[in-house]
Amino acid sequence: MIDIRPVAYVIGRILIVLAILMLAPAVVDLRAGVSNGAQILEAAMVTGLVGLCVVLSTQNALHGNLSVKQAYLLTTGIWALVPAFGALPFMFGAPHLQFTDAYFEAVSGITTTGATVIFGLDDMPVGLILWRGMLNWLGGLGIAFIAMIFLPLMRVGGMQFFRTEGFDTFGKELPRATDLAVELARVYVLLTVACIFSYALVGMTPLDAIVNGATTISTGGFSTSDKSLGKYPGAGEYVSTIFMILGSYPYLRYVQLVRGDAGPLWRDEQIRAYMRWLGGAVFMVWLWQVWRTDMGWEPAFRETVFNLTSIMSSTGYSSGTFPAWGGFMMIVAFVIGTVGACSGSSAAGLSVFRVQVAMAALRAHLTQITSPNTVAVVKYEGRRVENDVLNGLILFFTGYILLLGTMTVAVSLTGVDTVSALFAVWTTLGNVGYGFGPLVMRTGTFIDFPQDAIVIMTVAMLLGRLGLLAILVIVLPNFWRK
Repeated sequence: MIDIRPVAYVIGRILIVLAILMLAPAVVDLRAGVSNGAQILEAAMVTGLVGLCVVLSTQNALHGNLSVKQAYLLTTGIWALVPAFGALPFMFGAPHLQFTDAYFEAVSGITTTGATVIFGLDDMPVGLILWRGMLNWLGGLGIAFIAMIFLPLMRVGGMQFFRTEGFDTFGKELPRATDLAVELARVYVLLTVACIFSYALVGMTPLDAIVNGATTISTGGFSTSDKSLGKYPGAGEYVSTIFMILGSYPYLRYVQLVRGDAGPLWRDEQIRAYMRWLGGAVFMVWLWQVWRTDMGWEPAFRETVFNLTSIMSSTGYSSGTFPAWGGFMMIVAFVIGTVGACSGSSAAGLSVFRVQVAMAALRAHLTQITSPNTVAVVKYEGRRVENDVLNGLILFFTGYILLLGTMTVAVSLTGVDTVSALFAVWTTLGNVGYGFGPLVMRTGTFIDFPQDAIVIMTVAMLLGRLGLLAILVIVLPNFWRK
């Protein structure tokens, strides 16, 4: 059997940190004279007490490095258990959600999905708005760390390819992993500060600039208003577009940049493909909208580039009338949202890297069919892609498509119309956060979805965030055997 004590110890430490962080929104509301502050403080006390008990009961269990199975369990445990405590402020205080909705909201925040069941954000306590933004920001940082250290080890969806990049810290001395985490945190904080400062320059209030800055860099999408970034049309949309793109680049490249090597950032084939595909989608939809409507060139371009960047980067902001454009735009949005942004970032979806390798494998296979005597080798950035990576990719793509279909049917069976069900699964499995369909149109949220559908969508967010296999593998009986 797996020794779960080291896993519990780490999660307990995280819960203590989470409790300390809850004090910030609690103090904000208390200083504003809002009773919600006391309720968030109560949630912090419960979270801290549980975390402390877990740590004290397992403090002698963490010896050396975690095993591969423990890494799977830890990664899944963080994203499945921590939101249960992150949901407490939504239950104890405004908007007083029941557990299913509160857990959905917390999972959406920590997985940086950005889908929400809360409507009326403009009238909510400041502490609640701040806590939602903090969940997004913490999730984005944690995802970046896990994507660079744990997922390559766990061979999830071809991510083991990145172990050759010189950042395979697992099984090495802990200080090396710690140094990498510090560098990641430094880059993440610098990008966040730059985004907050830029938002302030275009006229956002301090609260809006802080929350939107945190949720933009994390590609999370939780905003301060029901209008999302539509509250700040014009310059705010352009600034947001730039930082959403920066937030969806591989954090490995930023670490290398900080270390003094800018070359990998400029030469990265994944980044180049991401920008080409996003640019092509924006260009097509922009021309289509100018041709089919009476919108001017600049408003059409601004709404198109902002919203499509939000979708492909899996951020989930919206602005203007874009969600109602329908038709051609919905097809393009579905495709680029499914592809997603770069591996190694807080963005989700299939990822540009995986799609690139799949396309390279397809070309190699077609070459072998037309020229049987030719030895077709699948390469990415000049490096051979090994069979174990390709097998992981095939399994990931197959699982993703099957889950998208089966979960859509499952949501439909709860009484949701087909279009709303398809896009609900698409947006949660891909951590996009962007809703379409009749059931979403009224509020722009998922507040009108039945509870059974909310449960399915919550599972989809967790599966999509951790590359499907990281969660599915722990339900296998063999996983728990020696």
